[in-house]
Formats: sequence, structure tokens, C-alpha cells
Amino acid sequence: MKIVVCIKQVPAKDAPLAMAEGGAWIKETDIGFEMNEPDAYALEEALRLKEKHGGEVIAVSMGPERSKQAIKEALAKGADRGIHVADERFYTLDPLGAARSIAAAIRREPGVDLILTGLQSDDQGFGQTGVLLAELLGLPHATIIMQIDVADGRMKLKRELEAGWFQWVELPLPALLSIQSGINKPRYATLKGIMAAKKKEIVSVVRAELGVDEPATQHIERIYVPHKSKKTEMLTGSPKEVAAKLVEKLRREARVL
Repeated sequence: MKIVVCIKQVPAKDAPLAMAEGGAWIKETDIGFEMNEPDAYALEEALRLKEKHGGEVIAVSMGPERSKQAIKEALAKGADRGIHVADERFYTLDPLGAARSIAAAIRREPGVDLILTGLQSDDQGFGQTGVLLAELLGLPHATIIMQIDVADGRMKLKRELEAGWFQWVELPLPALLSIQSGINKPRYATLKGIMAAKKKEIVSVVRAELGVDEPATQHIERIYVPHKSKKTEMLTGSPKEVAAKLVEKLRREARVL
């Protein structure tokens, strides 16, 4: 199987975030970056499918030069080669613009059997890129995948629904799947894998050369850190009166009832 995995580099979970001038993105200086956690599950599932059915795994990532580190991590874990879509202002793209760029890069790879993405990114969290990518490439698509069984050119898939329910569906290959976090336990890169990754190929293509510079359909005006505030209010009266006041505040002010 020829499997493409879309991975994204995001700010580390413990990174101290500050807003850049203009408020449309964060200051990227002096903070760490890491592979998007949902994408790590997609990568692990691709590696397991390769180990079971053979073939190769190709890691695709879009972003500035630093995002190559996410590709290198994928190579160290077992991916065979990488594709880097270079774009220093990737954060200005809406999900459709990102999907168009990734789709253009994937079209250059003939004979792809399966494309895997994480369910969403840890930074912007739109959760739309996988669905849009499938539509642009004209592929059947399923989301929130918890199990993949491949046989005779088809897949039997277990999808997670709400309230503890699951759904089994079948799809032909080629196809695109959005993987649910927790489907597996992502592996760590071994020393042998890290050394082997240095010899693996990463092809870079400038996004502007892909011919997908179409106007964005949406723009981020401003991002900000939520303001935290504390407020204490003492309720007085009899137990019955206090209970009634509490229920009213939960219903009218907190709106949790």
C-alpha cells in the first residue's frame, strides 16, 4: 500500500504564547514546536498498515522551514520519505486553502492507495482539512476512525459515534480517512530510526508554485488569550431560599441548566 499521512507542526503544549503584532497569529520566537498529537495517531496507524500489508508511508507537511522537523520525526518513526510544502505564511490560510495546497502536492504522487489525517489540529482546531481534502481529490471519506481492516481492495472501518455507539462502514480504495485520537499507542522513535531518517528523502515544493493561490474564503481577525476572572457571591437565607437562588443563577447566569 502507498499511504500518505498529513502531519502538522504546532506549538508545544507547554509553550508560553504571546500574540504577534496585529493579533492574527502568535509570536513564534523562543517557543518550542511539536507534531500535532492527533496526526501522531494517524502516522502510527499508517505504519501499522505498512507493516501488515507492505508498501510505503509518505509524510506530508505544510509550513515554514521549521515544519520539516515534524517530517523528520515521522521518518525516524518509520515513514519512508517526506514532502514539505513550504509556506512562511501558512497561518493566513483557511482550511480550504490549506486543503487545496496539500491536494496539489499529493496529486504529484501517482498510485496513492490511502490518505490519513488526524481529526483536527491542536492549534486552530478547525477539523475541516481532511474532509475538504477528500472532496478536492474526489475520494471516498470517513471520519472518527477507530479501526481499519483492509482486504481485497476494500476497507472495513469502525467509526466512533456519540454516547458510546460505534458504526461499521465499508469503503473502496483509494480513500481518505480522518483518524480518531486514541485508536492506537504511537511509538517512539528509536536511535536506529533517528539515524536512518538522516538518509531518507524530503522533497520540498514552494506552495506558490503549486498554482493554488486563490482568495481565502475566511480570515482570522484576531486571536487572544481568554481573560480569567474570579467572582464570589454569598447566598443568604434559609436552605430552601438559598437552593432556589442557586438554581436560578445556574439557569440564568451560568446557563448550565
